[in-house]
Amino acid sequence: MIKLTFLGTGTSQGVPVIACDCEVCRSTDTRDKRLRTSALLEIDGKVLLIDAGPDFRQQLLRAEVKQLNAILLTHEHKDHTAGLDDVRAFNHITGRPIDIYAEARALDALKKEYNYVFAEHTYPGSPKMALHTIDERPFDVEGIRIEPVRVWHYRLPIFGFKIGRLAYITDAKTIDAAECEKLKNLDVMVLNAVRHGTHLSHFSLEEALTFITEMKPRRAYITHLSHRLEKHAELQSWLPQNVFLAYDGLVVESEHKPID
Repeated sequence: MIKLTFLGTGTSQGVPVIACDCEVCRSTDTRDKRLRTSALLEIDGKVLLIDAGPDFRQQLLRAEVKQLNAILLTHEHKDHTAGLDDVRAFNHITGRPIDIYAEARALDALKKEYNYVFAEHTYPGSPKMALHTIDERPFDVEGIRIEPVRVWHYRLPIFGFKIGRLAYITDAKTIDAAECEKLKNLDVMVLNAVRHGTHLSHFSLEEALTFITEMKPRRAYITHLSHRLEKHAELQSWLPQNVFLAYDGLVVESEHKPID
C-alpha cells in the first residue's frame, strides 16, 4: 500500500494569509489552517517527499518524520523548494546527501538558490544534496517506480507524479491529452484548485471538478487551496461524493503495484 500524508495544502501564501481578516483566514477550524503544499509518501518501508517549501521544517516536525529517503520536486518555485536547507538534519542522521529528483531546469535553479551547497569549498555543516535529473521517462527511487506526468503551470512545464494507482498533481493549469491517458481510472487522484473562477496558472475549483469527472478516479483530493474559497466544512458539503478537500495532516492510502 501507499500511505500519503498531506503535509501542506495551501497556496504560495498559505492560509491564513498575512494581514488578512477574511472569514476563512479567521476560521477556528484547524482544517482551514494550510501550510504550503507538500506531501509525504510511505511505500514498502521507504519515505519520499514531494516538494519542500518554506514550511518544510515545521511540517516534518509536526508529522514526526524520522526517515526521508528522497525528495521529488514538481518545479523550482520557492513555495516548493525554499525549505531545502533543512535537509541537514537527515544528512546528520544518515551520513550521506539527500537524493533530490527534478528536471534539469529546476535543478539549475537549486544550484543558484543554494550556491553554498554546491560551491567548490563548502562551509562546514552545509546541507548535502545529491541531484538527479529526470525527464518524461519513468524512473526508480529506492526500488519504487515513479512515472512523471507533464502538466503546464501557465507557460511553465512542470511535473506531477504517478505511483501505482495514485497520482499527485499540483500547480497545473492545463494537461495535454497524451498525459491525461496516464490519469484515467486511478484509485486516488490529488489535484490542485486555487479558487472559484479562472486563474492564470492554476485550475479553478470548477475546472478541477470537470477534470476529475473526465478522468474518473475512485477518489479525488483537492489541494493547493487558497483563502478565496469557502471554509472547509461549507465547501466539502456540496462537493461530489468521491471528491474531498485535502487538509494538513490528512492521511490516505492507495494500492501500490510493485515493479515487474
